[in-house]
Amino acid sequence: MTTYPSTGQVPTPSRATFVPTGSGLSAAGIIRSEWIKLRSVRSTPWAFALMVLVSLGMATVMSFALDLPGSGALPAAAQASYLVQASTFGVFFGQLIAAVLGVLVISGEYSTGMVRSTLTAVPRRLGALGAKAVVLFSATFVVGAIAAIGSFFIASPILAGEGLHASLFDVNVIVPLLGSALYLALVAVFALGVGTILRSSAGGISAALGILLLLPIVFQMIPANWALDLLPYLPSNAGMGMFGLTMGSVALGWWQNLLIVLGWVALSQGVAAVLLKRRDA
Repeated sequence: MTTYPSTGQVPTPSRATFVPTGSGLSAAGIIRSEWIKLRSVRSTPWAFALMVLVSLGMATVMSFALDLPGSGALPAAAQASYLVQASTFGVFFGQLIAAVLGVLVISGEYSTGMVRSTLTAVPRRLGALGAKAVVLFSATFVVGAIAAIGSFFIASPILAGEGLHASLFDVNVIVPLLGSALYLALVAVFALGVGTILRSSAGGISAALGILLLLPIVFQMIPANWALDLLPYLPSNAGMGMFGLTMGSVALGWWQNLLIVLGWVALSQGVAAVLLKRRDA
């Protein structure tokens, strides 16, 4: 037993400080941290810049490729449809970029081991996955909208020489343009779920691109009516329907296509959430 020499008293042991075991981060704090991680990764600005450049370039190519003599006599809705088709042509390639980025957002953390720090800061785990989805969706939607509207302003003067005219704020124009941006954002979140499930950059990218690109080709090659009938319910084909294109024997409305894409996103995120809770980092 130790005593103070001057007083002969036994020192009172100091009380241990309680350290909470839960996460001290609020929902806003988790989202802020995920936003910092997203914008600080070098691949993110490159992916978004490439998405915009591809969209603008493909809109230019598509606009010059259209040859519609006497198209000024077309109804206003048909003219708007051609302008939207040219403006959203880059989405076919932009979805690939969005899918790759969505996978890398989570697979990069698994490859570097940073996911352990993330899950330590957010021990309930689902909050981290939700924050990643919110940040990725918001950023991709904004960039997709910029790309779509910018492509419209490139296509408009080119196609005006062919007699095609439409206002950006025409409901037949602005809704499909924003629909294309929404589709890109949902593809990114869908790929985020795939990357969380597979925890591998190569595997996640292969699976996401396979579902988006190869699955429609496989269904088209099957010589059966049921395969053709199922084409509109694949994520990429339903996404095309969100900005005016249709695939297969069934033509669905805008809201129906949106619900189909949301269903694929929910499936991806649901499986990812279950596995994220059950598996070790």
